Amino acid sequence: MPERTVTVASSVGLHARPAATFSQAAAAKAPLVVTITNGAGRSVNAASILGVLSLGVGHGEEVTLSADGDGADAALDELVSLLESDLDA
Repeated sequence: MPERTVTVASSVGLHARPAATFSQAAAAKAPLVVTITNGAGRSVNAASILGVLSLGVGHGEEVTLSADGDGADAALDELVSLLESDLDA
């Protein structure tokens, strides 16, 4: 299963608008199921905005994204690029 570790660049972390933007992008990768894991090891479905918000990921924290299936590498690369930008700018 491909994985990517990325540092969250948004100034407010994955809260409100950045979490919504990220979750919508992850949901668009269907039928792939993308999982996001915080530094404490808690994992949620990346397409769930409530799940992403519940992780409490702040600015500068690392998360790990994983997915399995056709196109997983490309999907993860796109999501990593998204998290490396300030989604609240």
